[in-house]
Amino acid sequence: MFNLVYPNRRIATRQVVGSPEAETSTVFPLAADDEAEVLSFLSRRPLHTFGMAGFIRTNGLVSPANPGTFYACRDREYRLDSVALIGHFILFDTPKASTAEPAIRAFARLAENCSDIGMVLGEEENVARFWNHYSGNLRTFNTRRYILLVKNFGPAEAYERVHNLRRATLDDLNLVVAAHAQSVFEDRGVDPLQTDLAAFVQRCAERIGQGRTWIWTEGQNLIAKAEVTTETPEVVYLEAIWVNPEVRRNGYGSRFVSQLSNFLLEHTASVCLLVNEENTKARSLYTKIGYKPMSYYRAILV
Repeated sequence: MFNLVYPNRRIATRQVVGSPEAETSTVFPLAADDEAEVLSFLSRRPLHTFGMAGFIRTNGLVSPANPGTFYACRDREYRLDSVALIGHFILFDTPKASTAEPAIRAFARLAENCSDIGMVLGEEENVARFWNHYSGNLRTFNTRRYILLVKNFGPAEAYERVHNLRRATLDDLNLVVAAHAQSVFEDRGVDPLQTDLAAFVQRCAERIGQGRTWIWTEGQNLIAKAEVTTETPEVVYLEAIWVNPEVRRNGYGSRFVSQLSNFLLEHTASVCLLVNEENTKARSLYTKIGYKPMSYYRAILV
């Protein structure tokens, strides 16, 4: 991971990234006392900044638990202009059209110092621009197109109630690990139980401990599971939604996601998730229970 350390962050930390002849932005490493300002900035576009906001609210702005370091570009009045997470995950938000290109270029040049980039994720056009500027784009990578689906509060769908919907406990850890690993394999083609077992189990346990893993059980059987990775008054982001293969195509997924979404909407303005564009069955399920497409996202898996 690439970090900048300077004696005077407000003045001496500035690093101009880019060629002299090109318009560039100035990149600042962010510190713990910037956290409130950064969260306020990200809350302007909560449906597009859920990833960064989720990491900050869970771990803090500066934490070894984050999959990278947070940086920002500022305007001449020193107000935040763009924010990025640069490390194993690359996430960024550049809301101003007039400064988006130089900011993305600056973040891409900064990312060239990272040796362990695993994924770049964001709105499709911005990810393409980032990848064009990133000199490591000749490395082997896969790319996937996702659709950001959003559900707002509305009339509840008429599905049979799920009576055993609850937050998972550590007693459920083995069930959750197996289900979560299968959901990762189905989405990315990688089995985390083979590549990083100890860390994967630890992450599952941490999410359970934070009350972010929701499950539906019947007796000793796990019927369905979902992870809440971001939870703010503006948006909740769901991922790793899994339904037991033995009961798929019988309406269990619709019942589970519908009831969980409606419960979460009692405490937030919207619930969102990313679905692989090629997964037509999942897209149909989410649309049926009230999710609406908002925009296209692109993931580059290095």
